[in-house]
Amino acid sequence: MTADLKEKPALGRVIVITSGKGGVGKTTSAAAISAGLAKQGHRTVVIDFDVGLRNLDMTMGCERRVVFDFINVIQGDARLKQALIRDKRLENLSILPTSQTRDKDALTKEGVETVLDELKQEFDYIICDSPAGIEHGAQMAMYFADEAVVVTNPEVSSVRDSDRVLGLLSSQTKRAESEGADAVKAQVLLTRHDPARVESGEMMNVEDVLEILAVPLLGVIPESQAILRASNIGTPVVLDQPSAASKAYEDAVRRLTGEEVEMRIAGERRPGLFHRLFGRAS
Repeated sequence: MTADLKEKPALGRVIVITSGKGGVGKTTSAAAISAGLAKQGHRTVVIDFDVGLRNLDMTMGCERRVVFDFINVIQGDARLKQALIRDKRLENLSILPTSQTRDKDALTKEGVETVLDELKQEFDYIICDSPAGIEHGAQMAMYFADEAVVVTNPEVSSVRDSDRVLGLLSSQTKRAESEGADAVKAQVLLTRHDPARVESGEMMNVEDVLEILAVPLLGVIPESQAILRASNIGTPVVLDQPSAASKAYEDAVRRLTGEEVEMRIAGERRPGLFHRLFGRAS
């Protein structure tokens, strides 16, 4: 094959980790997924889009190493390489923190696109840790996404808000606006799953959640003290001591990269809350 006919290297995939409701484990998931991808050998960067309320740097254990941030790069005050923080545990993993003092309006569509285009040249996966909700910061995080992981708890309010986010992914992204482009590939990640609470009817079961959201299931993360411990010590849970939660995240990462991995869901024997509320049989 002649040099001019060689295939160009594939550009990195932009994956937004998003949710409609706060407190569902979105940043924890962004940290775990990015670290899991890097463990597999993929060049990965994770970006904090939560301007003013950043905490990804703390979850990743690099808060003391922040000098420049995402907004500095967008506004031309720093080069991208100056703002990127290389993880000390995984050579394939970098973190792009955001500002604690700027307003979310500092995220401009043109600025975000420029940064993402540069990152796609260097990394296999660009993970965008979105703020919760559907306002400006969240819309900027999802606009250029190729794929989306919608994080939700098995609770009616959380699932309803996630359904709203799925609507935005299908209508207000660059792919949705581009004629002939494939839609953003969305999958749901169910967090804080507690079999005992599902069994007692306090939580929706997985079937109920999927019936409402109607997108594929990426994984089910159990309620676990290991997640709290990992967050408190600034370590993605997949890099902490082995646990059911870390295994569940590792399985989710493998599915994200295209592997077929069996989905194990504990304690789903009785009809869930949604079915009982609306008088359906399981």
